[in-house]
Amino acid sequence: MPISVLLVDDEPLVRAGLRAVLEAQPDIEVAGEAADGAAVVPLVRRLRPDVVAMDVRMPLLDGIEATRAVLRSVEAPPKILVITTFENDEYVYEALRAGADGFLLKRARPVEIMHAVRLIAEGDSLLFPAAVRALAAEYGGGAARAAMERAGLTEREEAVLRLMARGLTNAEIAAQLILGTETVKSHVSAVLAKLGVRDRTQAVIAAYESGFVAPA
Repeated sequence: MPISVLLVDDEPLVRAGLRAVLEAQPDIEVAGEAADGAAVVPLVRRLRPDVVAMDVRMPLLDGIEATRAVLRSVEAPPKILVITTFENDEYVYEALRAGADGFLLKRARPVEIMHAVRLIAEGDSLLFPAAVRALAAEYGGGAARAAMERAGLTEREEAVLRLMARGLTNAEIAAQLILGTETVKSHVSAVLAKLGVRDRTQAVIAAYESGFVAPA
């Protein structure tokens, strides 16, 4: 089955450009479009997309609140890929903290857009680590450090989390650590459970905010 994508952006030209890029791929289809975050939840319930590609700044309901609404009210919610103009936008960081699975710059090349959608659909988060590190410096604190210490990660789990924070996929982590992909998946699941987070994006944010991975 092709990966179905819902496009959400208040600029028609942006939606048209994304649609043209994505629909040129045999394994991706555009299920629908919306011009504002306020329309996302009803469309997600009706269309059941695999991925929502969503602008972070929109006039009625922005991408942050739309992300929260989807995750709060939709059973088995889709992956959410936030689209933004500026990689160091504070809105992007808030969207990731709200539960978005990653973000992509609007100026990204077509090959990067296609890769992002596929990666998000597979469950490996897409991040721009340099931008996240810069923003994380503003959010870190004692509570985050204490939570990381309580997690009690093993040495191997710590190594996996550090590589996750660099933006590596499970396959890339497996190659780095000379492990099987299924073993890496098990370690990732253990990291998420111990940190009490819903996905790898939230785990990476916890790593930066706690100082486990130092912002550059």
